[in-house]
Amino acid sequence: MKFELEEFHRNISNSEVLHDIKRVANKLGQGFLTTRQQNEHGKYHSNTAIKKFDSWYNALEKAGLKRSKTQTDKGISEEKLFQNLEEVWIKVSKQPKYRDMQKTISRYGPEPYKRVFGSWRKALEKFVTYINNEENISSEEAIKHIKAEPITKHKTSRTINWRLRFLIMRRDNFKCKDCGRSPATDPSIILHVDHIKAWAKGGETTLENLQTLCSKCNIGKSDLENHE
Repeated sequence: MKFELEEFHRNISNSEVLHDIKRVANKLGQGFLTTRQQNEHGKYHSNTAIKKFDSWYNALEKAGLKRSKTQTDKGISEEKLFQNLEEVWIKVSKQPKYRDMQKTISRYGPEPYKRVFGSWRKALEKFVTYINNEENISSEEAIKHIKAEPITKHKTSRTINWRLRFLIMRRDNFKCKDCGRSPATDPSIILHVDHIKAWAKGGETTLENLQTLCSKCNIGKSDLENHE
């Protein structure tokens, strides 16, 4: 069967696209399928599936298939893509543009984002929605009713996860709270998120007790605490 060269078939139903994906997977005798395999052996181009289901992975899931072994081995999950996007966002101190996803500052180019989320814009939208989801964001309000026994026991984990770290840096405008330096103006600057009241002294990992410091100011703060 000759595959049609048109990239997006507008008048095709979702069920027809899924049937074609399943047919190709059965033909190849595997429980996963890559976009290249679909484009080579399928009646409909992978872009048709991406347009209809927002991403190739969503189309595979609807068809009852798994992600390809190659993509799984690479380990480029949504979480990894989000973390990389967070790192780039911090480096440029603003919402990254398509052209910002270059090897000098990003682990992945824009193509994996298009494959997973359907488009670069949809990747940004999903990232912002994930970041702004208030669930599991530590705050004094969220933990004030938690009873910890004994009284000296912490109510939050010492670890600052990447999502909370990003929220703090965004709140602090991606600048060091002490010296005001930023990676956007000086690429050598490395930003950290640190407890205002030290964890060892009972400080919690909450929005109110975290701040953005550059590596130099953070080391200086630690030295000061050690000599108190």
